Amino acid sequence: MTGKAQLFGLAFLVCTLLFGGCGLFLFSKVRSAKGPQVREVESTPAEKKKAKLLKQIDRKFENPDTHFELGQLYQADGLWSQAEHQYSITLSFDPAYREAQAARVKVLLESGETVKAELLAEEYMRQASVSAAGSLRLALAFQREGLDEYALACYQQALHLAPNSAKINRQIGYYYLSKNDTVRAKDYLTRSFQLNSNQPEVAGQLGRLGVEIKRPRKIEKDTRKLDKIVEKSDKEISQ
Repeated sequence: MTGKAQLFGLAFLVCTLLFGGCGLFLFSKVRSAKGPQVREVESTPAEKKKAKLLKQIDRKFENPDTHFELGQLYQADGLWSQAEHQYSITLSFDPAYREAQAARVKVLLESGETVKAELLAEEYMRQASVSAAGSLRLALAFQREGLDEYALACYQQALHLAPNSAKINRQIGYYYLSKNDTVRAKDYLTRSFQLNSNQPEVAGQLGRLGVEIKRPRKIEKDTRKLDKIVEKSDKEISQ
């Protein structure tokens, strides 16, 4: 009996070691299969950037730029509510942060909150209406978000506040050019060049559009130089 018991114990031990080894082998395979995937997700540039921004927010919560950058990452991932929340925080610290205003309207539209988005867009345009520069910046922000209707309304608002701004006329010209509306683009770019002829990029664009460039004639502002020339000529004639 003792011999049989020993043989049985030995056989049991061998089976245990075999099955245990197989189990450990399989476990290590599963873990090695999952491990790189987990590390790959955690080490993506976007995730690293989010982690970095969250640490910065922990250190200094009131930084609007950090919240805006984090909102941009959430927006790129289609996380509308998280993005809108970050833009809202951004604007609580900097109410005139035009890029955050436009981005907030965009994510609200994307998430289906159309009414809220339209009300906020109108409010932001009303806030910017006190300044041509603010209106222009908001227009550029709306255009970057692909919100053309709001962008054009802000461009026109800026032009109404500063009709003789070469910069505003130029940007509206470029806006229409991006929409392949060459007729309106020519009008605004020509007006911009008339207001400021020192714009080689505008001159080049007008040339490509088939517009003949005529630089404004130079008007002599300091007439003292002319007076001296006349006086010198008079003396030479009298001699």
